[in-house]
Amino acid sequence: MRDPSVSRNVAGQLSPARRAADLRRLRAERFDVLVIGGGVTGAGAALDAASRGLKVALVEARDFAAGTSSRSSKLIHGGLRYLEQLEFHLVHEALTERGLLATRLAPHLVRPVPFLVPLPAGSGAGGIPGRAWRRAYYGLGVAAYDAFAGLFGQGRGMPLHRHLTREGARRLFPSLRPDVTAGAIRYYDGQVDDARLVVTLARTAASQGAAVVTSARAVGLVRQAREVTGVRVRDMEAPAGAPDAEFEVRARTVIGATGVWSDDMSRMLGDVGLRPGMRVRASKGVHLVVPRSAITGEAGLILRTASSVLFVIPWGGHWIIGTTDTDWRLDRAHPAASARDIDYLLDQVNTVLDRPLTAADIEGVYAGLRPLLSGEADSTSKLSREHAVVEPMLGLVLVAGGKYTTYRVMAADVVDRAARRLGAVRPSRTADLPLLGADGYASTWRDRADLARRHGVPVGVLEHLLERYGTLATDLLALIDADPLLASPLAGAPEYLAAEVTYAARAEGALHLDDVLTRRTRISFETAHRGTESAEHAAELMGAVLGWDEAVRAREVAHYLARVAAERQSQRMPDDATADAARLGALDVRGFAADRGEEEPSQDALRA
Repeated sequence: MRDPSVSRNVAGQLSPARRAADLRRLRAERFDVLVIGGGVTGAGAALDAASRGLKVALVEARDFAAGTSSRSSKLIHGGLRYLEQLEFHLVHEALTERGLLATRLAPHLVRPVPFLVPLPAGSGAGGIPGRAWRRAYYGLGVAAYDAFAGLFGQGRGMPLHRHLTREGARRLFPSLRPDVTAGAIRYYDGQVDDARLVVTLARTAASQGAAVVTSARAVGLVRQAREVTGVRVRDMEAPAGAPDAEFEVRARTVIGATGVWSDDMSRMLGDVGLRPGMRVRASKGVHLVVPRSAITGEAGLILRTASSVLFVIPWGGHWIIGTTDTDWRLDRAHPAASARDIDYLLDQVNTVLDRPLTAADIEGVYAGLRPLLSGEADSTSKLSREHAVVEPMLGLVLVAGGKYTTYRVMAADVVDRAARRLGAVRPSRTADLPLLGADGYASTWRDRADLARRHGVPVGVLEHLLERYGTLATDLLALIDADPLLASPLAGAPEYLAAEVTYAARAEGALHLDDVLTRRTRISFETAHRGTESAEHAAELMGAVLGWDEAVRAREVAHYLARVAAERQSQRMPDDATADAARLGALDVRGFAADRGEEEPSQDALRA
């Protein structure tokens, strides 16, 4: 539990000193709940359990949202296509969560974004009556979407849909080819920076008293007879050969929220002949990022493809185009986008654009893996987006599947299951618990001009901070007040301030350059240089907080440059196998190469 004399904001700071203190807690205390996995579900579960008054710890092998949870389409949505599949319960559940996030839990991180559903042009079946039928069909689906949000959602948080003529659609989206649409329907969904939401969840859990440690890898389960009593953890930041780098964490219940790594939990149980009771398959989703100038439009698009749907999503000064949906059985930590994936997305989006996009337009590419509950379907697009909670062994509960939007439901379900053996535990209260930065957000946004004037920063800069940190923006303003140089833009990324890098290391648990350039900011895919021109400046800022000497700074930069080079190489490869091999050419900065018996390369090798 949090010390009541300490504010939520201060208690939620994940500083280097806090990591050291939480590591000591992991070694010394016995927890009610130990969560493995720092993605959205794991962070959500840690917050759910801690807010119920339980003693909680969370360990993550890499960084918050290092896997699936930073590589989504950046949408908080009900899943419009699930209506067509008659999965009304999924739509109801997701729209309820969308409303909660947009109005109560995280209004600073989740905001409305407009989309157009283009209505196909051409006479089709029945000429004009056919076009009228298609408008009625699509319109009924979007109207039902709004109805679910209004009738069942906990606070809509989004405007209602509207029908548009062909001319109206092209006024809103001039790049839409006039010959491919007979009009459109505009509707709204929620947009989020997925990685920032996960960091905020973890910090909110920490503010409730949870011990939260990244770069702490679970390497085995601790058992007494047929009961799990803890986890063996390796501190990935410990010096090579440190005798105390690996230690046991005791817990009454262990929750595994490891997504596409769920099968690793199964292998930990293999020696006692138990199976986890569910199978998870990884589906690769690739997204392209292009500059806002490449497409002229004031709303996003949702398009049908032969196998799934395609989104064209406005993202600040950029567009995100995605996604693919293909089976992936290769490296799960670093899924690679191939030239085939990129060509597929360009081919699909170019069917509706008046100026076709080419590879030269692409600023960034990212690939993620969806953890899908496996059934008998051959295609991953047909696998379940629902989640499952199983207890394969006393003291161990696993959760997998689901949608990013419904992370809170998954978290509550898995903690409910764990609570059965913990005695009297109160119900989940996360539906009424604003995340850090949400308290007072509406009034702070309203008074932003005055706040900017008091701190001597442009209003646009303050709006940028409020939309990323909410009312925690005052923490960054305090940094700037103490050191005005931190108000300067980051080298190579003028959309971000130097203060944001410093704050990431001071308060958001960032331990490596990749954590900042890829997840605390999105410089790795929002700039044509993929962050290479920002790396030196960011390393200097982080190093001042984390105590890096010149050699450490050089190593961090070299690792990051090698990662970018490997990703670029993979995206020129023709298929998954060759793309995966190219991506694995860059070693993980956290030392996972040691697990494979590989030697750390020299600095010259990393820079090559």
